[in-house]
Amino acid sequence: MLTKQAGNQRAQAKAASLMLIFGIVIVAANLRAPITVVGPIIGDISHDLGISHAAAGVVTTLPLLAFALLSPFAPRIARRFGLETTIWTGMILLTAGIILRSSQGVVTLFLGTALLGLAIALGNVLVPSLVKRDFPERVGVMTGVYTVSMNLWGAIASGVSIPIAQGLGMGWSGALGCWAILSTAAILVWLPQLRFRKRAIQTPVSSPVQLWRSRLAWQVTLFMGLQSMVFYVTIAWLPEILQQQGMTGANAGWMLSLMQFVVLPVTFLVPVAAGRRSSQRGLAVTAGFFILIGLGGLLSGFNTLVAIWVILLGIGAGASFSLAMMFFVLRSRDPQQSAELSGMAQSFGYLLAAAGPTLFGWLHDVTESYTIPLLLLMVVSVLLIAVGTLAGRSGYVTVEGK
Repeated sequence: MLTKQAGNQRAQAKAASLMLIFGIVIVAANLRAPITVVGPIIGDISHDLGISHAAAGVVTTLPLLAFALLSPFAPRIARRFGLETTIWTGMILLTAGIILRSSQGVVTLFLGTALLGLAIALGNVLVPSLVKRDFPERVGVMTGVYTVSMNLWGAIASGVSIPIAQGLGMGWSGALGCWAILSTAAILVWLPQLRFRKRAIQTPVSSPVQLWRSRLAWQVTLFMGLQSMVFYVTIAWLPEILQQQGMTGANAGWMLSLMQFVVLPVTFLVPVAAGRRSSQRGLAVTAGFFILIGLGGLLSGFNTLVAIWVILLGIGAGASFSLAMMFFVLRSRDPQQSAELSGMAQSFGYLLAAAGPTLFGWLHDVTESYTIPLLLLMVVSVLLIAVGTLAGRSGYVTVEGK
């Protein structure tokens, strides 16, 4: 009888674990797609609503500002209501934001974008903490699993936005609004997790204010911000750059999709490799160089090699993003400190990144060219390499300035 009961308990625990993994995967699927869908149709949005390139860039910038605003408070919210409930609430807010954004007005476009940015911020900060808490022996694999889900659906969103908007005749509003289906699915799939309502904190840890006195914490933050700036500028403007170089809108959208599909194997393999090393400096430097070469290729104007430049960008972006996610776990001592480091890095990091898409669009408007903006982005990639050598060193964040 005891053996049978133990067997049933193991079976239930395994089923619960599989359900949690599935829930993490579908939540992660919603953390990029609502943003990456914008890039290929940003020209349509700008033209239809009569806004400038710089204003259109704000559609990508607003979620980053929302990330910066809410990220420091996400761990506190999770301590109050539990990780599971907070993540579920985020999916509800995300659905509301997606619907509001697709209402075909300038005001609702920006309000909805801000709301979905706040919702995504909760998932961005809390999923790494959830992984460290519930899968402490499989951090690298689980980080790879949820980052692959993020990037897979981000790639799909970029690739299908123009076919939905133009091929199906749904317009940019329909292309943005259809992603409420995926977020609604996440709400339903996550419901079983609400039974647990676990707290994010179990033991006393250093406060966020103390964490901000750590040099290593700031280095992780800068790495997060610089890689995010490169990624979101690319997501927002790569299709427009390629169209200016003579590529059709549909093909430019698929190039952006190709970049994100390339990210998929990278975002799984890099966390696994990073988790097996005490230092990740070599991985961080390599990722930065891939980005630098890809940007240089785009700047060169060799259109016959566009696919190669895009692939290199995808490898570098995927590797640097995965490392940023892993740093939240590898540089912290427990799940709560992981959440605090994640909140700090995503707050200040995304605040830094938020300047990217709008600045990129403004520089294009002023210079009527993408040369200066691309050169600036190459400078950012050099800084990413430098910061990666610091954030990638072995150790934990401390409050003594180390």
